[in-house]
Amino acid sequence: MEYRFGQAFLRFANGLLSLAVGLALVLGGLYAGYALWDNSRIYSAADDLQDELQALKPVITPTGPDFSQIWAVNPEVCAWVTLDGTRIDHPVLQGSNNLSYLNTDLYGEFSLAGSIYLDAGNERDFSDRYNLLYGHHMENGRMFGDLERYEEAAFFDANTTGTLLLPTGVYALEIVACLQVEAGDGDIFDVNRWKADAGGLLTACGQKSLQVHQETLQQLQETGDRRLLAFSTCAEEFTDARTVVLAWIKTE
Repeated sequence: MEYRFGQAFLRFANGLLSLAVGLALVLGGLYAGYALWDNSRIYSAADDLQDELQALKPVITPTGPDFSQIWAVNPEVCAWVTLDGTRIDHPVLQGSNNLSYLNTDLYGEFSLAGSIYLDAGNERDFSDRYNLLYGHHMENGRMFGDLERYEEAAFFDANTTGTLLLPTGVYALEIVACLQVEAGDGDIFDVNRWKADAGGLLTACGQKSLQVHQETLQQLQETGDRRLLAFSTCAEEFTDARTVVLAWIKTE
């Protein structure tokens, strides 16, 4: 009698275990499906927004870029930046702190893709000698996802230009270096350190760079007309890694 009871109990326990495993597999499958759908939705929303933003890109007039249309949407837009050969072609915003646009889009709505934004410690007219932009690293070159391409020598050598539109004028960008640093790197992320003179940053970049255009770096070190713009995004190579592309803002 006890033997039969033991067998029945084992069958019941095995049934419960099989049910639990099956339920876990179903829930796991549902979660994986939801994650894929949610990820697709996020990237689709980022693409749709980027298409909308292109219609708001400042038109260059004889008196300079016209920001009136995009300022009507959000007056905290301070620039528009483009890097040739990439998908980077975005408005630049600046909030009261560096969390303002981390997960907020141009329209003030929550967005995991966030916005491209200027460090809150910089002057919004890019008059500092060193200016720092942040953007999320997203798949297929969205937002600042294409910055990682500058880590490759062939791409770095072939793609050296960009454009910075400001209400005061159009400025050419010339790529100087690509670095990979920690999120706490004081040379890159302390904008107050180089607001008046970025000469020390150029020395540091020469030592830390994955890729560097030595000729451009030398020109920068020799000229007094020196304003720098850094593009920063997350990287996967190590914990808190950041890919940083440094460009020269050239007066035209």
